[in-house]
Amino acid sequence: CDQVESAVAWKLAIERKDAPSALIFSRQNLAQQERNDAQVADIAKGGYILKDCAGKPELILIATGSEVELAVNAAAELSAEGKQVRVVSMPSTDTFDKQDAAYRESVLPSDVTARIAIEAGIADFWYKYVGFDGRIIGMTSFGESAPAGELFKLFGFTTENVVSTAKELLA
Repeated sequence: CDQVESAVAWKLAIERKDAPSALIFSRQNLAQQERNDAQVADIAKGGYILKDCAGKPELILIATGSEVELAVNAAAELSAEGKQVRVVSMPSTDTFDKQDAAYRESVLPSDVTARIAIEAGIADFWYKYVGFDGRIIGMTSFGESAPAGELFKLFGFTTENVVSTAKELLA
C-alpha cells in the first residue's frame, strides 16, 4: 500500500529460501500511511491492523495494496459518523494464514461478521476473510482499458461506494 509495506515485502522476498515471491506494484501514486513500530513489525505477518477504533469494531475493512488508501478514507468518513471501524491491511494472505490462531483472531475477531474486502482484482478469493455475510468490492470480469480514475469509478473503487456498502451491511 506504500513504500513501507514495499520495503518490508522486498526484505522478506530476499530472505525467503523455500519458495518464490512476487511483488506486485501499483502505477498510481499512493499515500504514505502512518504506523507505529509494532505495526511496522506486523507487516511481516501478512496482515495487520492499520487503523483501529476505540473498543470493539462493528465493521472491519480489509484491503490490499492501492486499495488500502481507499479503505482508510472510507473508515475516516464512517468514523466521523460514529461508526466503530477497523482497517486491516493484508499485503500477503499466505503469510497471514500461517500465523497462529490467536494472532489471526486478534486482527479479524470471529465475532465481528460485518466485513468488507476491497481488492482491485479477483473478488471470489476474499470470501475466506469476509464470510458469507460480508461484502467484497472487487473485480468479477477481466477489466477495461481507460485512465485509472475512470476505471475506479466504473468498478466501484470509490470512497462513496465503500461507505454506501458499509452502511447497507450495517443496516
